[in-house]
Amino acid sequence: MYRACHRHVYAYAVSRVGRDLADDVVGDTFLVAWRRFADLPARDPIPWLLGVARNVVRERYRTEARQVSLVAELRDWVAEARADVADDVVERAAMLAALAGLAEDDRELLTLVAWHGLSARAAARVVGCSTATYFVRLHRARKRLEAALTNPQTRSTADERHHAPTG
Repeated sequence: MYRACHRHVYAYAVSRVGRDLADDVVGDTFLVAWRRFADLPARDPIPWLLGVARNVVRERYRTEARQVSLVAELRDWVAEARADVADDVVERAAMLAALAGLAEDDRELLTLVAWHGLSARAAARVVGCSTATYFVRLHRARKRLEAALTNPQTRSTADERHHAPTG
């Protein structure tokens, strides 16, 4: 189970806390899985494990260092993307910059399906809501991302003031 799921849990952890803290989150996640092995769904453990990883992140890394680490990672990606001259890389840089400016919860909603390959139903289980609620939250996050892409100057003020990360 560890070999089959580690890559998914690690990718999720990197997207939430950055590479510097991802190994700690993964270790704690699999420690919980070991202790609660009887609760682990045999058929598809990924959503359950990502839900545990989400709780680990929220419990253990509530300090600003977590947010700073992730934003720094996203900004490094933006800097790398801007260094390349290709048109698609410029679009990638704009997307990553807009994503870095969003609240943590919005980034999570947008990346669970797009980067981690989860279904909407599985993503809803990870964030602890119904599938319908997930779609509503996802729609709102996409609107904020679209606004950040079309007007990058307002991204850092309005979104942070009205949609601050929950802790």
